[in-house]
This record gives sequence, structure tokens and C-alpha cells, in this order.
Amino acid sequence: MEDESLAPDFWDDKSRAETLFSEMTDLKSTLEPWQDLIQSIDDVSELLELYADEDDQSIGDEVAQQIAQIEKMYHPLRLKTLLSGKYDKNDCFLSVHAGAGGTEACDWAQMLMRMYVRWSEKNGFKVQIVDLLEAEGGVKSVTMQIQGAYAYGYLQSEAGVHRLVRISPFDSNKRRHTSFTSVYASPVIEDDVEVDIDPSELRIDTYRAGGAGGQHVNKTDSAVRITHLKTGIVVACQNERSQHMNKALAMKILTSRLYEHYRQEQEREQAQYAAEKKDISWGNQIRSYVFQPYTMVKDHRTNEQIGNIQAVMDGDIDQFIESYLKWHSEV
Repeated sequence: MEDESLAPDFWDDKSRAETLFSEMTDLKSTLEPWQDLIQSIDDVSELLELYADEDDQSIGDEVAQQIAQIEKMYHPLRLKTLLSGKYDKNDCFLSVHAGAGGTEACDWAQMLMRMYVRWSEKNGFKVQIVDLLEAEGGVKSVTMQIQGAYAYGYLQSEAGVHRLVRISPFDSNKRRHTSFTSVYASPVIEDDVEVDIDPSELRIDTYRAGGAGGQHVNKTDSAVRITHLKTGIVVACQNERSQHMNKALAMKILTSRLYEHYRQEQEREQAQYAAEKKDISWGNQIRSYVFQPYTMVKDHRTNEQIGNIQAVMDGDIDQFIESYLKWHSEV
């Protein structure tokens, strides 16, 4: 590819040139960290050979330190090898919807929204709120676009129903409540992907976008909600300035959700012919968060457990993501 980029007529086709450079950058970002890792291993091997007959504690400490650094380099690289799906490298549309339970469920949805925002910030991802429906006590629904390399690959682990058990702060009798919230993850797909969308199966509604009030209130029906009648999938967008822009982004989200919907349908169909896959169900409860009478977060697919629930709610979910990717690669 580098040789091709040096050709005199390379920039005559600007579109192809940009595509090639993008592919080169992607390949280099995959290859070069492994080359650096191999070089580090070779350096340690040479150090061990050079001082094999020496009884020097400082050399031993230096080798141990370098091995620890190599392990730290290897861990995220190994995790990325599990991200081999077609769109794992893409940005992610992540939606959180409160289940039945009124104020309690809306508060739980807001807690999950915060958890994903914190996780994104810790990992250097950018978060854009695409649509937000607030409710008493929290959030009824929110759709976020998580931007960054492999955002969808990591966050696909979060799709499903999340269960909360705690003593409700909204209950004067201090009783224990159980709340459910559903999370949807789908890749941000560019225009080169074909998803069959029949315009006759769409219902498009416009409404006035929410605002802070005063002079900032939107005085036109610029927000857009699209319902795909065949599947029942509903998407909405209100953060753009015009109805046209909101509709375009809403269609992009719908394309993403439909792609994920059809992929899951295909996966369920294939699962009928694989005995080891019969327990896989994207619609079922995937994780429980227990605040009382003890503290624990447990993923029911992988049996991964973490006792420090506050750390999880602050975005420390990498352990669940990693265990899910390993589990999913084996089923």
C-alpha cells in the first residue's frame, strides 16, 4: 500500500487515495503495537541471557518490572483480537430505556446513563446525546452516540436487560425495590451498507424539541421520531438544529438498529441448530446490580462478579466487557 501511495498518479483519484490511507492507518495501528511488544520481549530475553550468571537483585527487579510492563501492553492487544466482527471498530449508538416502575425505573435509567458516560470518559471516547426524554426522578429514555475506535465492539456486551435491587430512596417505608432497564447497542453504519428499508413501513412524526425555556425554546417542530412498523423499532433525534438534519440522523440510527435486529435474528436462527447456543438470548436479563442486603454486580451470561458496586456505577465495567467478549467468542 505504501508503494502504491508513492505512484505519480496516486492522487488523481482522491476518493481511492483517502480510502487507501485510511486502510493503511488502520493496519498500522493494529500491527505496530504487536511489533513493539515483540521488541520488548526480545529486549528482556537479551537482558536475561546477558546477566544469566549474575546474582544481582537489581537486575532481577529490572526484569520483573519489564515483564510487568509487557503484560500491561499485551492485555489490551489480546482483548482487541476478540473484536473481529464486521463493525466492531465502529462508533456505537447506545440507547437506555426505563422499564416499568415509574420514578424508580427512571432513576435507574439515569444511573446507567451516567455509568456509560463515565466509562466513555475513562477510555477516551466522545459522547454525544442524540435524544433525551427526561421524566420525574430521572430519564425515561436516552440515545447516545459513543465515538471512538472499537466503541461498538466493546459496548455490544451491554445490550440486554439490566436489573437493579436496592432500598428505594423514593420509598418512605425503606422497602427493597427491583427495577429493570433495557439497553440497546448498535454500530454506527456508514452509507456503504445496504439495509432494506421500505418507506411504506415507516411512520415519521415531528414534534417540538425540549429546551431549557425562555428564548431557547424551540418554536418549530424540529424533533423527529421514526417508527419502523414491521419491527416496532422506534428512534428519535432532537439535538440537531433543523428537522432535516434530525431526520437524517434518525434514519442513520434506524439503519443501525435494523442491522443489529436482523443480525440477532440470524444469530437466533443459527442457534436452533447448535445445542451449545440454546441458552443465548439477547432479550433476557443479562446483569444484576444488588445494593442491599449485600453489594454485588453479576453478569448472568459469564458469571463474572464484582463486589465493589460503586466502582461499577462510576464506569468500571471493563472486567464485564472482557469476560463477555471471551465468552461470546467461545459460544
